[in-house]
Amino acid sequence: MAQSQPTSAREAVRHIVPDLIKYSENVLFGEVWERPGLSKRDRSLIVVATLIALGREKQLVGHLERALNNGVTKNEISEIITHLAFYAGWPAAMTAALVAKDVFEKH
Repeated sequence: MAQSQPTSAREAVRHIVPDLIKYSENVLFGEVWERPGLSKRDRSLIVVATLIALGREKQLVGHLERALNNGVTKNEISEIITHLAFYAGWPAAMTAALVAKDVFEKH
């Protein structure tokens, strides 16, 4: 089973919640993300949409980067954000657009 590479966010809190980080790396990014039922690209689409809808902009940063690395295009991310404006609300979409702008500029 593949284990996700540690991120700076995980490293920042590893000493505070070591078991949470262990579960994140071994179960979430190890077992769940490696299940054969969905491609990593599809999983990224789902997670990005969910994080936008829930207004989780701090986690959205890393998952937008992951989505781009998993083959989701900037145009597709733009479409997700625009589409979700009508379901998750305009503020959620505008916040996601600002996060995406920063991620796109750094990617």
